[in-house]
Amino acid sequence: MTLLQVRDCTKQFGGLTAVNKFNLTISPGELVGLIGPNGAGKTTAFNLLTGVYAPTSGTIEFHGQSIAGRRPYQIAQCGISRTFQNIRLFKSLTVLDNVRTATHLHYKPSLLQTVLRGGGFHQAELETERKARELLERFGLSKFENYLAGSLAYGEQRRLEIARALATDPKLLLLDEPAAGMNPQEKIDLMDQINSLRKDFQVTILLIEHDMKVVMGVCERILVLDYGQVIAEGTPQEIRSDPKVIEAYLGDAGAAQQVA
Repeated sequence: MTLLQVRDCTKQFGGLTAVNKFNLTISPGELVGLIGPNGAGKTTAFNLLTGVYAPTSGTIEFHGQSIAGRRPYQIAQCGISRTFQNIRLFKSLTVLDNVRTATHLHYKPSLLQTVLRGGGFHQAELETERKARELLERFGLSKFENYLAGSLAYGEQRRLEIARALATDPKLLLLDEPAAGMNPQEKIDLMDQINSLRKDFQVTILLIEHDMKVVMGVCERILVLDYGQVIAEGTPQEIRSDPKVIEAYLGDAGAAQQVA
């Protein structure tokens, strides 16, 4: 069974081809990594999957239905959620309200219930708050629920963004540079967290990450992008020794050493 199927997906910006004939197949329950040098097209690929961009050509299917060109909120309703390389929390809202905003995607009282503040409205509000608090507890953020999101430490903001993404009940979770800005211990904790998320929430995960120790430590399968094209795909062991991958990273000595 296939959860996500991307075929020959291309995105052009004028004369620039950011993603070129990108192919990706993900089955339910997989944990897949997408790596590559800076500017390789990784975030553009994520933006295509989540409706930020429409593909210039090619197809994107989720659960067998085309989602290419749909709006981001429509894709979220289908069951795809994401985090961002640059954290995009509602920093002037509380930690609790950041997560509650996402739970409302599935708890929607009718217009009449909302206007009259009837039982359906109150039940929905109670349910969103209960779920939000459960997620905050899961990510060790309960004690901050009344803090403004912008006041949290960087690593805590990263965890909050993942909690908010999970509040939409996704079938596919896209993590864009989840380890960025984290210290070594936070990265170890993140790896444990990613592994447990898949099991506890029964969610399929696709992640972009520059830290090769994180990628190699959690992913079962890895794709490598370079200049918008997939140049390699395989297990961490296969990717680590692939000459094309090592060559692609030669401009970054640190990354090349980690991959090799």
